[in-house]
Amino acid sequence: MKKFYFLLSGLLLLNIILKAQPCKEIIGYYPNWQWYDRGQLVKPTTIAYTKYSVINYCFFKPEVSGLISNTDAWADENLLQGQINWSTTPVSYYPNTSVIDLAHNAGTEVMVSIGGWTLSDNFSGIAANATKRATFAAECNRLLDFYNFDGIDIDWEYPGYATHSGTPADKVNFTIFMQEIRDSITALGIRNGKSYKLSACFGASAANATEIEWTNIVPILDMINLMTYDFFGAWDCLANHNSPLFAPTSGDPSFNLNAAFNMLTTTYGVPASKINLGVGFYGRSQTGATALHASTSCNANTTLFFADDGSPLYYNVMANMAQFNQYWDNTAKVPYLIGKSTGTAPGTFVSYDNKLSVGHKAQYILNNNARGAIIWEITGDYMETAPGSGVIAGTPLVDTLNQVFCLTTSISTSEANNSFYSVYPNPTNGQLFVSVKDKTEGLFMISDVKGSILLQQTMLEGENKINLQEFAKGIYFLSIQSGNEIQHQKIIKD
Repeated sequence: MKKFYFLLSGLLLLNIILKAQPCKEIIGYYPNWQWYDRGQLVKPTTIAYTKYSVINYCFFKPEVSGLISNTDAWADENLLQGQINWSTTPVSYYPNTSVIDLAHNAGTEVMVSIGGWTLSDNFSGIAANATKRATFAAECNRLLDFYNFDGIDIDWEYPGYATHSGTPADKVNFTIFMQEIRDSITALGIRNGKSYKLSACFGASAANATEIEWTNIVPILDMINLMTYDFFGAWDCLANHNSPLFAPTSGDPSFNLNAAFNMLTTTYGVPASKINLGVGFYGRSQTGATALHASTSCNANTTLFFADDGSPLYYNVMANMAQFNQYWDNTAKVPYLIGKSTGTAPGTFVSYDNKLSVGHKAQYILNNNARGAIIWEITGDYMETAPGSGVIAGTPLVDTLNQVFCLTTSISTSEANNSFYSVYPNPTNGQLFVSVKDKTEGLFMISDVKGSILLQQTMLEGENKINLQEFAKGIYFLSIQSGNEIQHQKIIKD
């Protein structure tokens, strides 16, 4: 009995530890402009810090001179310094009300992300000029000191990209630029008794990769954040996936997470242990679509998804789900939607990630020993009890990342609650039982971590037995489909 007690106590303690700290790197980008959205729903006091290892606060702007400026001084003051105490002169800030303080209290780091898609034009000129590089590096130190950040994240999109003022010289200059930042923040850390992190974001295409001196840049960086999304969109005039895990049956076969990861690790020798792979908490829409891989009107649906300019955050996809028929691409391992002919979105195609596809990506990260994941961006995952309620019901996508990374034994990856069924025993040594209530028609499917369907059978009301005796030990996914509703759960075979 004592042995059992101590084992149980140990397991309970382990469970507490796992809940308190991500088991792999989970970096969540938090854009300052999203503070205003949904009545400030996702604010310093409501962010679930323990679900992330790092919050990347974005964005600060690189100026032509090499100085770094705020993009929203009011948001930055409130979010990074805290709730303002107007009763003092000069004004002060209430303690433990800022993203920085609350994250640190939870054991989560906060890095500052500089640049971004719309703010990358000045990087090339800064990197090419010794004076501007020195100014920029000193500015990085200023931000670390003033706000108490834990590191710098450079989001230059992209070295050598002419549309954003890039030049061929960027390939060499990017290395010099990053080394100067590294040297500067390392010296600051020695003075402060801290160890500051340095990371950078990289485009996931072969064209982007050729503009980087990977052998030289890898030792400089603590983390390499690979943006494995935005592979396809309205600009292609074809209905295809925003962030496929594997190559779809149509489109550039290198435009997917698997190909991008293999390119870095195999072609360029980048250690998997430094790579964080991108997971999008948003989707991309197109109009004029009739099917996956069919031609479109080359436009996003900015009417239905006006709040996100046609690229809906996950919660907005879910809020409009009734207007769509749901599909799963078992080749690319991602879901997609096509608008119902009788709804408000006929002909609208939406590519997005749900709990099942995020679970597959998390498992891929585990299987390939990558460092972890980056999330663009965290507010898309904060679900309300009802649209406009102002009450957070949960964060299903980042929960899925954590659950898969921590190898918990029962992971629901459903898009709704699972009150109509129960699964037992899990883990199982061969016989799995699914008890179904109030659902008389449907289908069970068992798939492996690669998404291949291994078994399917009809679902009946009452107790259903699924025979897994011939399955090898490991992790599988149970999918339960009833009408347009699909729910998923992770199963472990002992």
